[in-house]
Amino acid sequence: MAQVLEFRLPDLGEGLTEAEIVRWLVEVGDVVAVDQAVVEVETAKAMVDVPCPYAGVITARYGEEGTELPVGAPLLTVAVGTPDATADPDSSGNVLVGYGTSAAPSRRRRVRPAQGAPGRVAAADPGASAGTGPGAAVEADAFVDVRSDGPVPVISPLVRRLARDNGVDLRRLAGSGPDGLILRVDVEDALRADAARARTAAPAPGVPDEGVVHGTRIPLRGVRGAVADKLARSRREIPDATCWVDADATELLRARTAMNAAGGPKISLLAVLARICTAALARYPDLNSTVDTEAREVVRLDEVHLGFAAQTARGLVVPVVRDAHARDAESLTAEFARLTEAARTGTLTPAELTGGTFTLNNYGVFGVDGSTPILNHPEAAMLGVGRIAPKPWVHEGELAVRQVVQLSFTFDHRVCDGGTAGGFLRYVADCVEQPAVLLRTL
Repeated sequence: MAQVLEFRLPDLGEGLTEAEIVRWLVEVGDVVAVDQAVVEVETAKAMVDVPCPYAGVITARYGEEGTELPVGAPLLTVAVGTPDATADPDSSGNVLVGYGTSAAPSRRRRVRPAQGAPGRVAAADPGASAGTGPGAAVEADAFVDVRSDGPVPVISPLVRRLARDNGVDLRRLAGSGPDGLILRVDVEDALRADAARARTAAPAPGVPDEGVVHGTRIPLRGVRGAVADKLARSRREIPDATCWVDADATELLRARTAMNAAGGPKISLLAVLARICTAALARYPDLNSTVDTEAREVVRLDEVHLGFAAQTARGLVVPVVRDAHARDAESLTAEFARLTEAARTGTLTPAELTGGTFTLNNYGVFGVDGSTPILNHPEAAMLGVGRIAPKPWVHEGELAVRQVVQLSFTFDHRVCDGGTAGGFLRYVADCVEQPAVLLRTL
């Protein structure tokens, strides 16, 4: 006899208390296996899949895409012990988001109705809304947004979110992708057209607007909301200061070219800069610390977990390279590449986005020279690296064109004074100008 079990949004860890449903991966009537991913959610730190600990038939889903749910809220119910269930109904216990499961997800199988429209499960309750109850009608194509007057061809949850957050009705768009697929550019074109119509409809000069302010409201939630909260807290709590220096990076670039010409895996410039950072922190350990405000203590940390700023389509994220102080340039290069790709695809886990002790911010990729960044709370310091560009420079007593970079260093003034911060930055600049300096620390 079938038993209906309720699966609730599990404890996400890392201080996360809620998540937003981005995309359901199963529908009412699907047969699921133990540890099969059933829903894609976005937390304040990452986009992750949630595995279901039960095997059986999905009888209900709770929450539409775009709904925010607190930890412990019901996600779905599963009928276990049915003839259609393909796996042991026992719970696996693997319900932590983003940390993997004990078994690879199996391909889902739909329980087809004996009669009714093809591709749909017959509704037992005529009043049930789609996707929210045991008798909900379910569209067969998992890659469409279901609307009352028919399916809208859209695959990307990011496209749906962009449309939803800006009030764009996907039903009125003609997709420019294959088979009419709605792409991000289609939504952006619609937004521009709406903005143009709003400008055209604006009151003529001299005509009172009755105090109405026109604009677009963008919710601060998900990654953007988490970044806003963290930066605001950093600015409130940390008395930061910034110093900077220009450095001749010509020899550093030559050294990296020579390293890569010797064969073997290529070494990235970011990895070389990270190696310089860890060497500098070994000399100035006060900067690899955090402040315990309640105890009024500076906590000097033993390991260097190096965060690096990465701009993605979902906003700014800071993946963390664990134990950066114990890695060589080759290992750092590989880990930077892995985390950057995960950031690009939105598959970073909460564990890969937390626990940093120092941040390396390469804003030179945006073509700018300098910055005074806000510290990544609760860290005590951040090194910023601007673009490396040819500039006039006095070299060996003569004016020459050299590859110059501006280095900026922001630090928590509670953990050290300017002398320590200046010494750290000067050491980093010396390593950039004369890479042989770094060899003395290896």
